[in-house]
Amino acid sequence: MSVEAIRSDWVGRVIDGKFSLLQWLGGSENCGVFLTELPGPQARKAAIKLISPDEGETEAYMAGWDATRPLSHPHLMRLFHTGRCEMDGAELIFVVNEYADEVLSEILPERALSPDEAKQMLEPVLDALSYLHGKGLVHGHLKPSNVMVVDDRLKLSGDSLQAAGETGKQAPAQSIYVAPEAETGSITPGADVWGLGVTLVEALTQHPPVWNRSVAEDPAVPDSIPQPFAGIARGCLRSDPMGRCTLENVKTWLEAGQPVSQPAARIETKASTRSRVPLLVSAAIVLIAVFAVVKMRPHQDQPSVSAAPAQSDASPKASADVPSPEPAPDATPPVTEGPPKAQDQAPAVATAPVQDRPPASVSVPPPQVEAPAPPPVVQASNGSVANTAVVQQVMPDVIPKALASIHGKLNVRVRVTLDPAGNVSDATFESEGPSQYFAKAAMQAAQKWKFKPTQAAPQTWILHFQFTSEGTNVSTAVAN
Repeated sequence: MSVEAIRSDWVGRVIDGKFSLLQWLGGSENCGVFLTELPGPQARKAAIKLISPDEGETEAYMAGWDATRPLSHPHLMRLFHTGRCEMDGAELIFVVNEYADEVLSEILPERALSPDEAKQMLEPVLDALSYLHGKGLVHGHLKPSNVMVVDDRLKLSGDSLQAAGETGKQAPAQSIYVAPEAETGSITPGADVWGLGVTLVEALTQHPPVWNRSVAEDPAVPDSIPQPFAGIARGCLRSDPMGRCTLENVKTWLEAGQPVSQPAARIETKASTRSRVPLLVSAAIVLIAVFAVVKMRPHQDQPSVSAAPAQSDASPKASADVPSPEPAPDATPPVTEGPPKAQDQAPAVATAPVQDRPPASVSVPPPQVEAPAPPPVVQASNGSVANTAVVQQVMPDVIPKALASIHGKLNVRVRVTLDPAGNVSDATFESEGPSQYFAKAAMQAAQKWKFKPTQAAPQTWILHFQFTSEGTNVSTAVAN
């Protein structure tokens, strides 16, 4: 059954007696996704996906969902319920999971991610993939439509997981997101690395890489992509899975911030002692010859010696199997093996161009002054704040196109400390949200606010900026 059979006009029907189809969210191939609510005393949004599986796929889906439900990771979507149902005479399966406020595939048609945003997207994705691979699972469908933001945290979809090495549900064979070796039906962690490379290129250029499957060449990574992302993408997009980089390579390169040269393949061939002797002898002869040339060179031809600058402790260190410590502009990351390093960082899929974050203030706030409690805050419909303690408020300066790209609500909270005159002397983030662009705009606005002198108002406030596609609202609260 095709996706046309899972129709948008099913809105209003109830699945399994408890999940109402409230809104059509979209579909692809043999599935459809609707907005629903979790049963319980408090209504909570969720997404329900209805799938018409091909013959033999039902058990693979159900087994994957059963393995996914007990998983717990901050960057992996939670699965709440799974089951089977019948709609208009068709046998379907369904899965209910978290509702996403934003989806990367909906942002990219509007604009590409900046390098800073791409880095902040990669970090939680790498953590989630490392967690899955450590459990013997693979994602299998890594692409922008499966990179989401839930409650200001970036997460990967969790409804398509399967055991590594097994055959089962597959994406279309001709999809660029499917690794070449996965077309045989066997999914391995290397296939997720391939999907990561495709997603990275698309995030930075708005288009997946160009690849001709009929020729034995790797996908083309555009020269416009800056380092280290170009090197990461090339390392991920090697058609030969044995030459592909690992998640640990990508993490190391992101931390270093510079490309590092890598051997052409991951397989290390151990040469016998007999075969290595001629190579060692040849190397020794070359070294002796070079030494002799240097000694014979006249003293006056030798360059003057000056003190070389000390290498920073923060500079990247080449791995032991890399012959040159100098970065290669278009090389791919080093191949090293090691356990993944779990990180738990907040996501950063943004909805508008990122600017540099304002520098953190180092001023020391003045002593606390006892003050009467402020009047209750009333939020005006036009986005302003009705609060007698506020003398001057400044709304964030954001472009309408950026607001239009928001799905749901995007929240930024800024803690401001006032000087005795009521000016903002210090501002820090209580919660940055998923977008540096909107966080930057909120911070710049917050720093320009002015309150009544601190003898007549509290000294520390929380400014809560809420961005939606309709506009921007802000409310204030006294900091604890």
